[in-house]
Amino acid sequence: MRILFSSTPQHGHLLPELPLARAFRDRGDEVAVITSASFGPLFAAEGITLLPVGPEIPELLMEAARLAGVEDPTVPDPAVAAELFAGARIDLTADAAIAAAREFGPDLIVAEATDYVGPLVAAALQVPYAKLAFGPPIPAQFTDVFDAVAERRYKERGLTAPQPTWYLDPCPEALRGPDWQAPEGRLALRPEAHRGPGTPDTAAADSSGAGTRPKVLLSFGTHFAAPEVLRPIVDALSAKADLVVTLGLTAAASDYGDGFDQVEFVGFTPLAELLGGIDLVVTHGGAGTTLGTLSRGLPMVVVPQGADQFLQAGAVAGSRTGVAVMPPAGAEAVAAAVDEVLGNTEYRDNARRAAEQIAAMPSPDEVAAQLVGLLG
Repeated sequence: MRILFSSTPQHGHLLPELPLARAFRDRGDEVAVITSASFGPLFAAEGITLLPVGPEIPELLMEAARLAGVEDPTVPDPAVAAELFAGARIDLTADAAIAAAREFGPDLIVAEATDYVGPLVAAALQVPYAKLAFGPPIPAQFTDVFDAVAERRYKERGLTAPQPTWYLDPCPEALRGPDWQAPEGRLALRPEAHRGPGTPDTAAADSSGAGTRPKVLLSFGTHFAAPEVLRPIVDALSAKADLVVTLGLTAAASDYGDGFDQVEFVGFTPLAELLGGIDLVVTHGGAGTTLGTLSRGLPMVVVPQGADQFLQAGAVAGSRTGVAVMPPAGAEAVAAAVDEVLGNTEYRDNARRAAEQIAAMPSPDEVAAQLVGLLG
């Protein structure tokens, strides 16, 4: 089979696709990914073909802000988000994506939840597509706006937005809301903590009770880890825990100054390599970090900054696998939440139950085989 993945050019959108892409690759299927050229090294290391189309996120954001009539594209705005995912990206990527995909000749397209180029390509080539969710479903009040913007672009090209044939769902039962209903075509898909190429998905060592001080991972992902945001949290937590702090894509340890004897700063590192020996994760609540952390049975403190992180924060709080600290609460509130989670075994117990649910979900290898069988 020839399987084409499509994604918004951001790590948080691409990395959740990797386990399934690897599974198809390891079966011997031909696998390619449509996204921007900057991800060439990532996919070269995986032995997966990149079809580099479309601009990078900064250019997409500027165009989305222009379309939405907003001066500052970095200010959270639903109109900018809709134009980013469903407007500007289609405008600046669709034609090249269709041409590249037609040459590749896919039997199936897998598109992440906020990718509207993959479904457009599927409609143009008349091939089935599977939607890969990040975690809890994005509420219709957001997706309806995105869909409306995308629908206009589809109509301009004489296309109708297709419905996904399959909905690949990595969300464990623990994070589902009380009104959850299985989407049409749902196939459960086990999530995993992001790992480097050739690294097995093995469980992290349990550090509970292993040392005199707890060990906390502070990770706000690749795009939200600004030192001015994290520094107050580092100050509030460093006196009570050993910290591992991820720097994102642009920061350096020197941005935090000196005097952090109990703090280890690390550059971009696969999450799976950071969770060993950790007692608690303090995170912005990106879907990949949230599900990867729960797959190892670790509780969280979630401090959402934007995007879909508020959904994950609410799901974590609702499942009592952790505590959500909503803005504008500051670093002292984060420190209090850390004390609450570390001092109450209920959170770790619930996180371990979530890990058991995740372990029972079909693996990427099993889902890849199932999809190939369904494709006939």
